[in-house]
Amino acid sequence: MTTPPDTRPLCALTIAGSDSGGGAGIQADLKTFAALSVHGLSAIAALTAQHTRGVTAVHVPPVAFLRAQIDACFADFRIGAVKLGMLASAEVIATVADALETHRPPHVVLDPVMVATSGAKLLADDALDALRKRLLPLATLVTPNTPEAELLLGRRIADAAAARAALAELRGLGAQAVLLKGGHLDEGDEVIDRFHDADGTAAFTHRRLDLAGHGTGCTLASAIAAHLCRGSSLQGACAAATDYVSDALRRGYRPGRSDVVVLDHLGAATRQSATDP
Repeated sequence: MTTPPDTRPLCALTIAGSDSGGGAGIQADLKTFAALSVHGLSAIAALTAQHTRGVTAVHVPPVAFLRAQIDACFADFRIGAVKLGMLASAEVIATVADALETHRPPHVVLDPVMVATSGAKLLADDALDALRKRLLPLATLVTPNTPEAELLLGRRIADAAAARAALAELRGLGAQAVLLKGGHLDEGDEVIDRFHDADGTAAFTHRRLDLAGHGTGCTLASAIAAHLCRGSSLQGACAAATDYVSDALRRGYRPGRSDVVVLDHLGAATRQSATDP
């Protein structure tokens, strides 16, 4: 008997932390999925009390409940890509890695949330070691910013030449591909995100915006996952996602008392709809 085709749409699953301020984390991920016309699923790995001025509290749910969320999503939905964000401890990382090894999604986009905007290190040493050993080998793509790449490699990345040289070394840690985000490097009026996979390298360049953005890394990884669900190649997904973040940030607004800008997903979605064939 011939098995009927699976007509369920490909969905994107985010496994990350929740942002009560709505600018980053799970909230930004689901907004991004919706803006790119992909059904979004979520498994919450951490709860944060935060606003545009900072994080005031963090609660990590029991890992058994995290695993139950992940298993529930895979039990019913056709998942085309998983986005990983804030995973607060070695125990959480091990739980997520075990689940990914069980379910084997087609794509895993790992945003290694290790360094706060203030520069503070967010992961304990054992969690960083678990991320290297358990998650990087499962990742289709890892998307570190420069401070996170420095932690992964154990050395400085001070300029564009060092960033280009770091790409192959980062990929050598286990992921199939690397997108090294360039926002922390001083390259004048441009932000250059550098991509590297088995086929070579590419660079995605956008105008630097003079503002304090919030949720850009979460949104970038989620946009990549969404575009992979839509059938893009990995390099194509990265190109489209960097365009999406640049546009959403340019349209961004300040919802809180600080100068922090959150991304305008609705505005970017309108532009996306207008440019889709």
